[in-house]
Amino acid sequence: MSRKPYLEQACEAVPEFKTVSEQFLRKYTLAGKSSSCIRNYLMQISKLVLHFQSSPLELSRDQLEEYLFYLRENDQPSMSSFKHLVYGLRTMFSMFKNEELYLSLPTISQSKALPEVFSQQEIRRILKAPKLLKHRVLFSLIYDCGLRISEVINLKITDVDFDRHQVHIRESKCKKDRYVPVSSIVLRGLTLYFETSGPREWLFNGKIRGQQISRQGIRYAFRAAIRKAGIKKDVCIHTLRHTYATHLIEMGLDIMSVKKQLGHAQLRTTLMYLHIAQSVPQACFSPMEKLYKNGR
Repeated sequence: MSRKPYLEQACEAVPEFKTVSEQFLRKYTLAGKSSSCIRNYLMQISKLVLHFQSSPLELSRDQLEEYLFYLRENDQPSMSSFKHLVYGLRTMFSMFKNEELYLSLPTISQSKALPEVFSQQEIRRILKAPKLLKHRVLFSLIYDCGLRISEVINLKITDVDFDRHQVHIRESKCKKDRYVPVSSIVLRGLTLYFETSGPREWLFNGKIRGQQISRQGIRYAFRAAIRKAGIKKDVCIHTLRHTYATHLIEMGLDIMSVKKQLGHAQLRTTLMYLHIAQSVPQACFSPMEKLYKNGR
């Protein structure tokens, strides 16, 4: 299989798609959408183009339905490819005034499943697991500040304010900036990391000093840490952010402050964590413990 990105392969296979994708990229960027959204949408649309060897604007409704059915049946359980393709095509068909194909796209209901979170004991095991100090500090910062993977990748050394104990998150989701508090423990870890690794410009460099760490590199290191920590839950690097929000609520922080620190646009997104958090952990119990006192 070619190592070229799907978008590049699709533009070579179907030359007219190059113009379509460039217009899509330009309009979507001007609309203020995040680069990660654009990248995911174009990747899934490019796979569609390669499958049919045709521009998405030239497909029939039957072809579109056939491909979406295939993804729906084979992209379980997250359905991420399916959702990115539908959202991307919806935007593209709207941009190019293709009403017939736009109306043929299915609606996607929002999942009501609650995310997995780590316990405090599991967090300690994860943060001890990596061999490299860089990865221990990286995971500690993500958990301590509730960062998205794109946010930690784009952090520069100058974004960490050691005096004020803050991290400046720039142009994150929806192009918003925010400041989040960072603990003195993580700052000490960062200081030691600077002394031993000497990163340049970006807070976390990849294999080449001076270049950003990659998503793949972070995910690979995190999966290794999960295995070493002996955790069997279905988790990913974003689980650290879910755990951050849940632990803040359990430790007594009010929901509006949690919303602000997470950088959520809507309160309803943050409210999800109320269903996960144990608001008074020391008072929690199971009904069986009350039903059968003394363990009998």
